[in-house]
Amino acid sequence: MSSNSTLKIGRRKTSTARVILTPGSGVISINKLEANKYFKTENLYTEILQPFEVTGTTGTFDAQVNVNGGGFTGQAGAIKLGIARALVETNGELKSPLRKAGLMTRDPRAVERKKCGQPKARKKFQFSKR
Repeated sequence: MSSNSTLKIGRRKTSTARVILTPGSGVISINKLEANKYFKTENLYTEILQPFEVTGTTGTFDAQVNVNGGGFTGQAGAIKLGIARALVETNGELKSPLRKAGLMTRDPRAVERKKCGQPKARKKFQFSKR
């Protein structure tokens, strides 16, 4: 890691993303793949670009991301948080617009555990009166 790069971690559900942000031309690589090749759907790719669009820094930073755990939606949320945190590390003035856009808050929602005597967390077995 060079002197002008920042490493930040983002988490969502069971996914963890390590984001290394360096000044560059806007290339985002996720697990050594291009971001638009890694995420097959367009909405997840645009979700990752959100912190750059909010701060107006699109195309000024390269992001090298290492993500594991969870599914694609959780991974996209983890990467988004990691990028937002790294942008704040590079320039503290970007924190206010990122917070207003809701990109600085870790999403606490996760899968609820299964309860005993039930098929799932909240689902119950069918009740039979007779």
